[in-house]
Amino acid sequence: MARSDRLFEVIQILRAASSPMRAEDLAAKLEVSKRTIYRDIAALQMMGTPVEGEAGIGYLLRRGYDLPPLNFDGEEIEALHVGLAMLMRTGDGALQQAAQRVIRKIEELNTGADWLQVAPWGASLDDPEKGCVSKALLRQAVRGSRKLKITYLSLDGDETQRVLRPLAVIYHIDVTLLVAWCELRGAFRHFRSDRMFSAEILEAEFSQEAPVLRRLWQEQERLSLWQPS
Repeated sequence: MARSDRLFEVIQILRAASSPMRAEDLAAKLEVSKRTIYRDIAALQMMGTPVEGEAGIGYLLRRGYDLPPLNFDGEEIEALHVGLAMLMRTGDGALQQAAQRVIRKIEELNTGADWLQVAPWGASLDDPEKGCVSKALLRQAVRGSRKLKITYLSLDGDETQRVLRPLAVIYHIDVTLLVAWCELRGAFRHFRSDRMFSAEILEAEFSQEAPVLRRLWQEQERLSLWQPS
């Protein structure tokens, strides 16, 4: 969780608490160390957030404190609600958790739109116990321009080891594709996440090549449909 998100969560927990919250209790809720909580409390106090208390006793938020409103009109709130809800279809567990945090932030400060419903059916959810590769790991590799080593089962049933230079993630309704330069084939390929049996981010980077490769792929795909390998 990004630090800014964690600071927001600390405020929300303290707002909802009926008595002072100990640092260890905050740490357990947010799955971080007590030292991290102490730093976060100090950062909030430096920003003028009225957090009162001290280590060993507990912390509370002075009554009446609120966050500044987000200025969304009705249709903007509805658009956000639907767009965030549609992330349920991606099967990307990390993005779904992030979407829930954003929804909570919006609903804290604006009228909700829970009457707008989006069906959750879509790509299969990340399930590490079944050997499913995390979509968050794929996004991390793309974001960091790091090479990725995968074990992949093609549509023809061939299992291969590949080293990829990941360039983009495409969320379809029922499947997620990773776009990459495949070193085995020497070409751009699209790989279904549900056909990856393992994935490991390597130390090797290709940050200088990534923008050029991504632009070449976009030009190549401009007039064609995306097709999985």
